[in-house]
Amino acid sequence: MRNTAVSIQGDRFLVNGELTYKGRYWNGIRIEGLLMNSRMVQGAFDDLNQDTAVRWAYPDTGVWDAERNTREFIEQMPIWKAHGLAAFTINLQGGSPEGYSLMQPWHNSAFRTDGSLREDYMSRFARIVDRADELGLVVILGFLYFGQDDRLSGEYAVKQAVANATAWIVKSGYTNVLVEIANECDYPMYTHDIIRASRIHELIELSRIVAHAIDPQFPLLIGTSFRGATVPTDNVMAVSDFLLIHGNSAPAAWIPQQIDMIRSRAAYRGQPIVNNEDDHFDFDKETYHMLLAVQRGASWGYFDPGASDYEDGFQNPPVNWGLSTERKRQFFAKLKEMTGV
Repeated sequence: MRNTAVSIQGDRFLVNGELTYKGRYWNGIRIEGLLMNSRMVQGAFDDLNQDTAVRWAYPDTGVWDAERNTREFIEQMPIWKAHGLAAFTINLQGGSPEGYSLMQPWHNSAFRTDGSLREDYMSRFARIVDRADELGLVVILGFLYFGQDDRLSGEYAVKQAVANATAWIVKSGYTNVLVEIANECDYPMYTHDIIRASRIHELIELSRIVAHAIDPQFPLLIGTSFRGATVPTDNVMAVSDFLLIHGNSAPAAWIPQQIDMIRSRAAYRGQPIVNNEDDHFDFDKETYHMLLAVQRGASWGYFDPGASDYEDGFQNPPVNWGLSTERKRQFFAKLKEMTGV
């Protein structure tokens, strides 16, 4: 039996049958039922391209170490939880280890070219999800990432990847996992058409079919994310259990407008709205993205791309997964204040 089960009631999240942050209001804003989160997509990062792997060397050893990265990630999870974090995003194909990239020559993928799963990667992911389950944390598990999706040989391999990753979740009994089929499915860099916004609903439905075939009672919740300042498409709204949006590239004024526009669409079915990537901070100001999201009843996700410095950010390997910078400390302090944890 697992310790943590995530579910949805209306537009709010529950863990083990209770609303997250139960009964919590902050400055008159309802925090109860939100899924406050952080983008931590490199928790199981590795680079199979030996020409680029040297870029991620630890400053104290001069070499990259995927096992150390995951071990240090897991060590910090209780601290994130103690500050009120309810969830974090990790991805089977990671994210740009440079924060933002036009080209991605590195090879970071839990999938082989045919869509089968790499055992070493999945061992690291299993340790992360297991520990999250013990701590009562929800994992937003992304499957596909642009710039790495071309590691899959074709559309059939993409479907195999989604099916295999879904089967891994269900057979492992991971009831604390939300599936993000692809990061920013509307991003033009995706190689395979089926991952793009116009067809991504096919993969959401495929994942649901696979989960149901293995265990008709398994409560797997599935969605996909869109770029900053973007409203999810109707085909995605129609099949998603929750709606993932991003706040990158968006001015502050757009954050409430984006959320209001989603709720005004005919295709919107009352699902929770979760921002799981936003690189705007200013937590000490009168207005900031995190505040604007929760005021509209949407969950918010901290994205700290950082820089090449080991101490900085949560995106660029080698990552210091601790509260190692003033920006990180400001976010977690504000999170603790809001959630009352």
